[in-house]
Amino acid sequence: MSKTRLIPRRWRPPRDVGLRGPFAPNEALAGVQVVPLPGSGAEDVAVDEQGAAYTGTREGYVLRVSPDGRRIERIAQTGGRPLGIEIHPDGWLVVCDAHRGLLRIDADTGDITELVTAVDGRPMRFTNNCAVAKDGTIYFSDSSLHYGLDEFKGDILSHTSSGRLIRRDPDGTVTVLIDDLDFANGVALADDESFVLVAETGGYRVTRLDLAGPEAGRRSVIIDNLPGMPDNMSTGSDGVFWIAFPSARNRLLDLLLPRPGALRAAIWALPDRLQPDVTRITWVVGIDGEGDVVHNLQASGKDYHYVTGVREHGGKLYLGSLVEPGIGVVAFR
Repeated sequence: MSKTRLIPRRWRPPRDVGLRGPFAPNEALAGVQVVPLPGSGAEDVAVDEQGAAYTGTREGYVLRVSPDGRRIERIAQTGGRPLGIEIHPDGWLVVCDAHRGLLRIDADTGDITELVTAVDGRPMRFTNNCAVAKDGTIYFSDSSLHYGLDEFKGDILSHTSSGRLIRRDPDGTVTVLIDDLDFANGVALADDESFVLVAETGGYRVTRLDLAGPEAGRRSVIIDNLPGMPDNMSTGSDGVFWIAFPSARNRLLDLLLPRPGALRAAIWALPDRLQPDVTRITWVVGIDGEGDVVHNLQASGKDYHYVTGVREHGGKLYLGSLVEPGIGVVAFR
């Protein structure tokens, strides 16, 4: 099967300072407890008030895991690839399916309703992550207009800046809020809903969009030149926003991005195993609303790696991974 043609744009990344300072290596996440699942690639995790965890797998299943981790139920099969997952104030699940779009799933019956499959007449290409407001408004990311999940490296190599942050109102109205993000990924909403954050995996940064007050509509980068590739986000306690990092930055990728497009096209034509890849690490970061780092939790990646989702609940962090056969759980505080 032929790949989508590369659409390269030159971009010179800021110099990578590496894992030092507020991102210094540590073993805070060593000994992660892994809850095995009937499937792999639990990319994100949501946790309800009773402590049950919800996630989606590469095989298309949406699962519910009991608080003690002993009982696992298949509650739905999307027929696609469920990624980001949130619990709506009314109790149903909001699922970002990379192939189908934004879905509503009844956690009791497994019934699936498509909420958004196209925007401005164009089918969703890569629905990725979301956050839900108290009134049911959903903020979600569409990572790329050109590449889907199976070809996500194409967008990273191309640096298309075509990712979008989108809002779906409770009445079904859909509005594009930002349309030039560098691989739009994790989305998190402030506790007071005055602003929303979106991770730009391909830009090594997190962007803030103010939603209320005199600065409503203002867009700003609150943390830049990250030494890793930010993925899913979630809102934690004490004003903390959690960011999952599947990998530190790749030196070869940073060297390629400012180079002529023909060179990157040649790399894109190679087998996947020969292209720039992730580094093995377990890593999540907590920032505040101004972008200051308040938590930097890492491990070598021996027990669990390629962390793409993180959720704080009940004194624990729940981790999701695009490749691991389970969710990770580790005590926090």
